[in-house]
Amino acid sequence: MSERTLHDPAGPPAVGESRAHVLDVLRAAPGAVGVREIAEQTGLHSNTARFHLDTLVKDGFAERATEGSGRPGRPRVVYRAVATSPVREGHRSYQLLARMLTGLVTEALAQPAQAAVGAGEAWGRYLVDTPSPARRIDTEEAVRRLTRVLTDVGFAPGPVQDRPNPVVPLRHCPFREVAEEHRDTVCSLHLGLMRGALEEVRAPLRVERLDPFVEPSLCLAHLAPAEAHRSPDHAA
Repeated sequence: MSERTLHDPAGPPAVGESRAHVLDVLRAAPGAVGVREIAEQTGLHSNTARFHLDTLVKDGFAERATEGSGRPGRPRVVYRAVATSPVREGHRSYQLLARMLTGLVTEALAQPAQAAVGAGEAWGRYLVDTPSPARRIDTEEAVRRLTRVLTDVGFAPGPVQDRPNPVVPLRHCPFREVAEEHRDTVCSLHLGLMRGALEEVRAPLRVERLDPFVEPSLCLAHLAPAEAHRSPDHAA
């Protein structure tokens, strides 16, 4: 096995558009800021903002601390940008780790695709911008919230194709290398993520199916009315 397969590419970690915006806000802040301030300034849901902040901490772009308020209750967690770009020592092999764990899931579980759908649904519910209980979400707003999650994760959704049932083109797969080896499990995880996001916002739509790699850099997510009969979970 080649070193390129074993190790992630060298150089600083990639920062997506939403995460870069969060980092810009951190760098512009006069001091440490909390999740709520970041969410308000970036327009991200607080869970999504926290996800990006924690990733920036892990990648060495930011640091996290707790702020004593002098009052009873849980201390506030705050973040600040580090003064210099992160310097990495040694190799990082997250891609290899992802392959190993996905292989373990595929081999150890009787129904790995079904388990992946469930895990994806949980993350979709966590990452989406949840509306207030009184707000009614229409089709347009549901698609907007779904594509926002997909953009934040790195799927690069294109303009939604307005057919009798909407189709969301996805022009980049952030899990591609792992999906090439374990397509059923990885694409089922992605399918579940989209389903969980739409269910969490009480959308009038559901994800009927995901067609992976209809072209080398294109997957298609097919949406359907939520009240329609649900087909069995599958990603192809």
